Amino acid sequence: MSAARPPSARVVLVTGAAGGIGSAVARVFAAQGHAVAITDRSPEGLAALTQELERTAADVLAISGDLTDLEFAESVIRRTAACFGRIDVVVNNAAARDLGTMREITPAEWDRTIRLCLTAPAFLARWAAEEMTSGGVIVNIGSMMARQAHGVSPAYVSCKGALESLTYDLAALYGPAGIRVVNVAPGAIDTAMSRFHTADGRSNGRGDDPVRKFSESMTMLGRWGRPDEVAQAVAWIASDQASYLTGTTLVLDGGWSRMHLPPELTEAVLPDAARAPDCLAAGERG
Repeated sequence: MSAARPPSARVVLVTGAAGGIGSAVARVFAAQGHAVAITDRSPEGLAALTQELERTAADVLAISGDLTDLEFAESVIRRTAACFGRIDVVVNNAAARDLGTMREITPAEWDRTIRLCLTAPAFLARWAAEEMTSGGVIVNIGSMMARQAHGVSPAYVSCKGALESLTYDLAALYGPAGIRVVNVAPGAIDTAMSRFHTADGRSNGRGDDPVRKFSESMTMLGRWGRPDEVAQAVAWIASDQASYLTGTTLVLDGGWSRMHLPPELTEAVLPDAARAPDCLAAGERG
């Protein structure tokens, strides 16, 4: 670790840090000069990310393990506080999503998802709050699937809905102590987990994926989001610029949740309605 951090530096814990969104969040905070504790069940992924962050002279603490083990989860909080002296920000990002309907899911699969995606974030927030010496921020990474389900990930969808409600309850509890709690609900973000859960991703990325094509058509911006776009939003929420933001959900879905019809159906109703304005030449559409 570096010898000293700037006075404005915070201590940030990111769970699920070896994944697409988690690693992007860790990079943004490290680039801003904050001390970063990262945890994931993949020791290889953590090692690679640690080497990357340390090349930027960031203070990094890597802790590998399974957050479904609540003893381990609590140890992550205590070790982070012991290493850096406090905790200022927790980003509850770790999650897992299986494809399968309620007709097929086993009680063991259900319990593991609930434990990772809901129970662990709840208790990490509790234990982190005990280490937040002068206020703090807890950011829960939810999902637009909490409000727009498709019948094939019942435990995950249940967790994301409950995590949103938990956010509001924690914000009410910890607000008087100066701790803000905010939920972020990403839409289709271009990560390995998202790609795997498309038809083409499950067939090793070959061919024209109808699931991705449809999801892009339902996004007002016409594309999937990038992990760094989520990370920048999380960093803003954790900053003093968002000091009055708590007990709410930031929907980061490119407009999908407010889209009624894909462009081709809109055009079927009203020809040319979905066409880009003439002032947007092909090379200017981004």
